[in-house]
Amino acid sequence: MARKRLTQRFPWLLPLRRRQRRACFYLGLALDGRRYARQRQKERLPCLVFESRCPMINERTGFDLRYQENKVFNLKLAARQLDGLLIRPGESFSFWLALRGADRETPYKEGLAEIDGRLMPAYGGGLCMLSNLLFWALLHTELTVLERHGHRVKAFPEPESDAARGTDAAVAEGWLDLKFYNGSRSCFQLEIGFEAGDILCRVYTDSPAAAVRVFNGPARCRREAGGVWEEVPVLRQTGDGPPALLYTNRCRIGYRLPADTIIEEAEK
Repeated sequence: MARKRLTQRFPWLLPLRRRQRRACFYLGLALDGRRYARQRQKERLPCLVFESRCPMINERTGFDLRYQENKVFNLKLAARQLDGLLIRPGESFSFWLALRGADRETPYKEGLAEIDGRLMPAYGGGLCMLSNLLFWALLHTELTVLERHGHRVKAFPEPESDAARGTDAAVAEGWLDLKFYNGSRSCFQLEIGFEAGDILCRVYTDSPAAAVRVFNGPARCRREAGGVWEEVPVLRQTGDGPPALLYTNRCRIGYRLPADTIIEEAEK
């Protein structure tokens, strides 16, 4: 049996632990020698690189819809910090540093978040929809991924979107960040907006960029360790160049798959 963490044995310590982790996290960013994107401007850069959108309400979670409504509130609150953000050459992007202080005057509400592999209500829950969208969009640029964490569990069917499977990005302030580095000569700009129940992201740049395609290789499902795991390759192709494997995403499926899904049995 795995040993319980100190905060599991003494839950009253958890708020203190969270404050400690957040303080250490931001101190680490301040001391890591990187220049982080902080400047925003209203005027958009001239060249649109990529755009994507996703419905904000997913009625297939199995939870009270008020958590979905709270997620929408949280997304709109956080988006103010990101809309218009410039990522200049030599700068890095940190999801949490960019969002820092978004809830200073108006607090986030309780939405759904993955905690220890389980989906449950939490303060600021639902912001992973924003990190997912940003990760998917920025994969279509020259930016280099510095940090990305996939969700351990896919708790419910994904909402309809143009994103490839396995291009999600789990975030937890003080623990998990989403970070990119701009090692190119171009400046990039984020636009986050809302339209007809969707959240949308556009990425602009100051000079024309080669077309980038991000797509999946053949996925597979395997039954092992008492559950079903999905493995899906994520590939990227720039211009007419050859496709390159970025990573293979692996997560546990936490809902009933369609009856015709082929599930391999793990070797004994």
